[in-house]
Amino acid sequence: MTGPHRAARLWAGPFLCALLAVLAGCAQLVPQTVALRSGWPAGVPEQVEWTGVPFFPQVDYQCGPAALATVLGYSGVKVTPEQLVPEVYLPSRRGSLQLEMLATPRRHGRVSYQLAPRYADLLREVAAGNPVVVLQDVGPMFTQWHYAVVNGFDYGTGSLFLRSGTTVRQEMPFTAFEREWMKSGYWAMVVAPPDRIPVTATEDGWMAAVLAMARAGDAHAATKAYDAALKRWPDNLPAAIGLANQHHARGALADATAVLRAALQRHPQSVIVMNNLAQTLSDQGRHTEALAQIDKASDPQSPFVGEVRATRQLILQRMGQRKAGNR
Repeated sequence: MTGPHRAARLWAGPFLCALLAVLAGCAQLVPQTVALRSGWPAGVPEQVEWTGVPFFPQVDYQCGPAALATVLGYSGVKVTPEQLVPEVYLPSRRGSLQLEMLATPRRHGRVSYQLAPRYADLLREVAAGNPVVVLQDVGPMFTQWHYAVVNGFDYGTGSLFLRSGTTVRQEMPFTAFEREWMKSGYWAMVVAPPDRIPVTATEDGWMAAVLAMARAGDAHAATKAYDAALKRWPDNLPAAIGLANQHHARGALADATAVLRAALQRHPQSVIVMNNLAQTLSDQGRHTEALAQIDKASDPQSPFVGEVRATRQLILQRMGQRKAGNR
C-alpha cells in the first residue's frame, strides 16, 4: 500500500503521535520506525510470519542459549538450549555476551552474520526466511539485557512477532521494540547454513564471517561457504584461495587446481595464486609444470617472496629426487 493511507499508520504503541511537535519527538525517540512509515524496504512484503521456527522456553537468565537453539534448529542443527549452555552462558554475568553468541554457531557448522544496525535489514532477513536474533534492554527501571528471535512482522498492525523468554509468540509494536532494541546499538545476527548467504550480507562482511567459521574447524562447512561466496562474487580472491585450500586439505588436488586456474584468469598478478597453483601441481607430480608456474611468481618486492622461494626449493628437491630414483 502506498500514499496517505500507508503514511497514516504511525505505530505509536499506546500513544498516537498526532501533532507535528509530537511527531518530531517520536522521530527522536524511534527514528528508524518513523523512517519506515515513508520508506518501507523495497521488495519486502507487508506481512510475514515463519510459524515453523522452533520455540524453547528459557530458563532463568539463559535467553542466549534459548535464542541460539531456536535459530540453529531452524537452520537444520538439532540442539537444545541445555546443550548450548556450556558454550555460550557465562555464570559470572548471568547471561551471554555477543562474542559468544556469534562464536557458538560456528562450532556447529553454521555462519554467524551480524547485521547492520538497520531496521530495514532486519525486516529483509525475516522476509527472506531468516529469523533474527536481537539484543534488547527489557528492564522497566534498570538495564536488563535479553536475547529474542524475530520471526515475523505485520505492517498493517505495526507489529513484530518474536520467540521470547517463555512466550511462544510475543507481539510487539514497532515503536516499543525499537526503544528496547536501540539500547544495544541495534545489535542483531542471523545464523545461516554455509551455502545460504543472508540477503543483506556484504561481500566483505560475509567473507569475514566465513573465515571466522573456517577457523572453528568445520572443513566441510567451510568448503560449502567458500563455494557459495565464489558463486555470488566470482572475483573474490580470498574465497577462491579458501576454497582451493579446503580442496587441497582433503586431497582433492584436481579440484584445487581447477579453482586456482580460474582464479589466475581473474587475478593474473596474484603471487599467492601462482604459488599455491605451483605447489598443487607439484603435489600431483607435475613438477616441470609447477616449476614454470613458480618462476612466474618471482617478484623481489612481493611480501610473499619467502613462501615463493620455499615452494621453488621444494619443487627442485622433488625433481632431483625423481631423477635420482630413475637412475
